[in-house]
Parts: sequence; C-alpha cells; structure tokens
Amino acid sequence: MKAAFRKMNPAVVPVPKLEEDSYDWWARHEEVLRVKDRIDPEIVLIGDSITHFWGGEPRANLANGPKSFDSVFAAFRVLNLGFGWDRTQNVLWRLDHGQLDGLHPRLVILHIGTNNTSDTTNARACTPEEIAEGIAAICGRLKSKAPGARIILMKIFPREEKSEHPRRVLIDEANRLLTDFAATNPVTLVDVAPGMLTPDGTLPAEMAPDFCHPSEMGYEVWADALRPLLPVTDYMKKGCSDVGVEEAGRRETQ
Repeated sequence: MKAAFRKMNPAVVPVPKLEEDSYDWWARHEEVLRVKDRIDPEIVLIGDSITHFWGGEPRANLANGPKSFDSVFAAFRVLNLGFGWDRTQNVLWRLDHGQLDGLHPRLVILHIGTNNTSDTTNARACTPEEIAEGIAAICGRLKSKAPGARIILMKIFPREEKSEHPRRVLIDEANRLLTDFAATNPVTLVDVAPGMLTPDGTLPAEMAPDFCHPSEMGYEVWADALRPLLPVTDYMKKGCSDVGVEEAGRRETQ
C-alpha cells in the first residue's frame, strides 16, 4: 500500500486546504466567489503566497509589492487567485470549485510549484516530473475554463540563497521540464531568474528577504517581465509612446 501511494502523483489530485497559514483559506475562497463577477477581470493571477502577497483583490493581509503591482496592473481589472501555501493540487481544486467559472479574462498569469518542494505532515515533496505534470494539468484546466485567455506560465521563482541548495536544484529541473512543456503547448513561458540572481546564481536578500518571497525589488523584476506582454489596447490607455505600443504589439503576436 505504501509503495502504491508513493507512485501516485499528488500534484495532479485536486485537494482543498492542506496547511495552516496566517490567513483563513476557506474565507478567501468564499470571498473570491463573491467578488469575481463584480471585478470581471481582464487579468487573473493564479498562484501561492508569492502571488497572494503582491496585490489586487481579494486583498491580502500583507502586501509586499504594492508599488510594482500598481505600476504594471493599474489600468486593468485584476483578480488575484494567489493562496498562501498552495500547491498545484490546491489550484486544481480551486479551479474545479468555481473560482474561474463564468469569467472571460484576456490574460491568465500562473506561478505555482514552489510549495510542492516542501515535505510536511500533510503532503510530501514532489519530484520535478510530478511538479511539471501538476502545472501542465492546471494549464489544461485553464484552457477549458477560459479558452479565450492567453496563458503566461512563470517558471518557478528561484528559492534558497545558493544555487547548489537541493531545493534550488529541484526547482531548476522542474523549470527545465516546463521549458519542454512550453515548446509544444500554447503558453508563453516567462523566467524572472536572470533579473533576480547575481552572476554566480545567488539570490540576494534584497530580492527576497527569506529567500522565497520577493521584496518590492523582487516584484519589480516580475512587473518588468510582464509589462511588455500586456494587451496593446491597455498600453494605449496608459499613454505609452508609439514605440512602446509597437514593441508590445510585436510581443503580443509571438
């Protein structure tokens, strides 16, 4: 029985809340269901605490990057489906229980997987292959739930200070598999690691004080990576120059 359990990939089996955190997971889920239709989002962010703590509605108790959030999303209606401590299996459950139902976003930005590297009493750590499979399953749900949306898939953000840390090595391998996935699937893969790491692969505390959650500086790197991928019409609303709009248009068609 134990061997059979180990063969099962938990990253693809939808489950609700697994871990205790500094917020009420169920209350946030219910709030999402209350506000999502009112927001009628053009952009949906999906993820764990890294997304949860960036900004937007429903509001988090903690906001680590409000300036960078506003700098990139101020002209858009945005729904934040980031939930602290979530793994891929939690995201699948949330998508199966209404969080995206009835919405027609133009863009979905997905960043998930770092918590799948943790081994707790409630869930085991996953292999890179399992994590990539879980993320692929989410992308499949997104295409079903929001067929008109462009999916921006973030590589899992660098974590731990040094490049040789076992968790960083695991994340790097999962990201390599995501590169393979993106090569044959309709997603736009984005990597913030080059902007967050030093040349020797160190993650500076200025970017992520706990070597996991970005600071405002770290979120600025994410904002800069996303900005050229936003819909062209909204660039125009924000008063971008003709050159900026042309560049955005070129990237939008890639």
